[in-house]
Amino acid sequence: MAKSERNKTIDFDLKHVPDGVLDQIVAEDAKMETVDQVLDTSINGDTFKVLAKLPDNFVDLALVDPPYNLNKRYDGMSFSKISDEDYQEYTQRWIDLVKPKLKKNASLYVFSDWQTSISIAPVLEKNFTIRNRITWQREKGRGAKTNWKNSMEDIWFVTNDEDEYVFNVEDVKMRRRVIAPYKENGKAKGWQESEDGRFRDTLPSNFWDDISIPYWSMPENTGHPTQKPEKLLAKVILASSNPGDVILDPFSGAGSSLVTAKKLGRHYVGIEQSKLYTAWGVHRLQLADYDTDIQGYTNGIFWERNTAAIQRRLNKKL
Repeated sequence: MAKSERNKTIDFDLKHVPDGVLDQIVAEDAKMETVDQVLDTSINGDTFKVLAKLPDNFVDLALVDPPYNLNKRYDGMSFSKISDEDYQEYTQRWIDLVKPKLKKNASLYVFSDWQTSISIAPVLEKNFTIRNRITWQREKGRGAKTNWKNSMEDIWFVTNDEDEYVFNVEDVKMRRRVIAPYKENGKAKGWQESEDGRFRDTLPSNFWDDISIPYWSMPENTGHPTQKPEKLLAKVILASSNPGDVILDPFSGAGSSLVTAKKLGRHYVGIEQSKLYTAWGVHRLQLADYDTDIQGYTNGIFWERNTAAIQRRLNKKL
């Protein structure tokens, strides 16, 4: 059945891969001894084997989105729920391989659902300095008749060093509409006014309610069952890295972190077990040569949900 023209979902199969995609996928048996050999690559293979081959001390920021401790299928492969103790051992396994790749001042963000979050917290604390636990609103999800709906996920922000790390707070301020503007001596205090309305740029908190999950009419959408939004990843990349830095994602899925890193002027290394998901990601990386837009992030500003019209007007003026 043919898609609607408005349906932008990337979900081709391996028999119908766009030209040039498969040639850009790096196999797990390729040479990876030097940074130049792995920089700006998407590697298809077992992350536990590939990580062991990568050079040490070259990563500025790691984004780690492992399978949550749930029963889930990914492109014919599955992850089965295990005991908390076994999942902690699984977490320690990838930490032991990722940690040597990090620079001294590197940061790491680990994604989890609420149950997984409880399990991994002590493991992260043992290996890194925990800075914060971010909770973001997924906005979607099925309701439950015997429990509260699960519409939140966690992101653990940890650093390799206790004192030295990057945090660019000015790059991740949120533009919020002012509902009750306060004035002092007749002048706006803490907010600005323009033809697009009244707003203030606020310091970021550890609760993010401005994220939209990718859906069928968004160009970033793919057939991956647990895809993270580019806007979500843009926040952590801008906050905890600088242009030209190297981003590592050892469970890169359909390439959202790699694409976002590229759009924001960072280098990237991704590892993904599924060849299909790797192909989707490489295709998106090719499209990023021509389209650097990130939904919800315009001209250096993170916007609240449902402000697309204001963003479009701003773009037309520039």
